[in-house]
Amino acid sequence: MSVDELAVEPPAAARRLLGSILWSGAVAVRIVEVEAYGGDPAGPWPDPASHSGRGRTKRNMVMFGPPGFLYVYVSYGMHTCINVTTGPDGTASAALLRSGEVIAGLDEVRARRPTARNDAGLARGPGNLGSALGITLGDYGTALFDPASAIRLELRKPLPKSAIAGGPRVGVSLAADRPWRFWLPDSAAVSAYKRSPRAPLAPERAS
Repeated sequence: MSVDELAVEPPAAARRLLGSILWSGAVAVRIVEVEAYGGDPAGPWPDPASHSGRGRTKRNMVMFGPPGFLYVYVSYGMHTCINVTTGPDGTASAALLRSGEVIAGLDEVRARRPTARNDAGLARGPGNLGSALGITLGDYGTALFDPASAIRLELRKPLPKSAIAGGPRVGVSLAADRPWRFWLPDSAAVSAYKRSPRAPLAPERAS
């Protein structure tokens, strides 16, 4: 499996990541929930909800590079969120990794996540996933397909579309109804959908 498989449009790249394995040291998770994000208006996938939606900055520059690199940011000043860059080099896009199932390093993850109610909740939600893997801002820009990297991504056999569910992204106030969130419905680690209170009403609910 090659990183070139992620050099495609955001939804296709996000779906391709489902079922893949992300290693961070001795901890590994199977990715079961993702969200796709595009880029700036000059690119092929304009996305006002994306961190690159207004163009290139020091913070988001890795999103404009080749696929297969780690984009890390802190949400609400406390949650470390991890993304995989996608699309061809020079075109901004990435997939937010939202949830995973811990398949290696379970004791280490339990120590990092003592408030989790059960093992299914250890890496449920993007902030919890980042904590479970011990990823920090210092890991920004890691080459995930480099065998020498401490954080590595292993693509597995592509899943059939029939095994994947899709719907609107969680918590975004712009482009809130874009159906770019994808998950494996048979996994207990998938997070609950929450619409941002700042998002406009969905068209079918507007009056």
